Amino acid sequence: MPKAFPRAERVERLAREVLGEALSGLKDPRVGFATVTGVKMSPDLRQAKVFVSVLGSEEDREASLEAIRHAAPHLRSTLGREVRLKFLPMLEIVEDTTAAYGERIEQLLREAGVSKPPTDVKPVAAAPEEEDPAP
Repeated sequence: MPKAFPRAERVERLAREVLGEALSGLKDPRVGFATVTGVKMSPDLRQAKVFVSVLGSEEDREASLEAIRHAAPHLRSTLGREVRLKFLPMLEIVEDTTAAYGERIEQLLREAGVSKPPTDVKPVAAAPEEEDPAP
């Protein structure tokens, strides 16, 4: 069984937060609605895979990913300012396709008749609180 690296896990969580904020602050117009969904650090903390989820058409997603990859040195320097590490990790930007994969599975299940499409659910109104009778 491989040894767990709790420090790497802590750095991953912190890097995800820092890079998520830095990504939202990019001023490149090609960057659409993009979110950092996860960061996977190597055990020696010298390399990091940054998983980014991008919404939009295929062309929009490709343009956004290209812009984010182009901004990787800026994101890396932002990470270096926010997180104190001996070695600043090299960032590899990877598209996170889990949402699209999940949608595809849901579509296949609906076509097979195993799953039903989501219905519009109206919020349930909270029941009015009863007042305590005065003694």
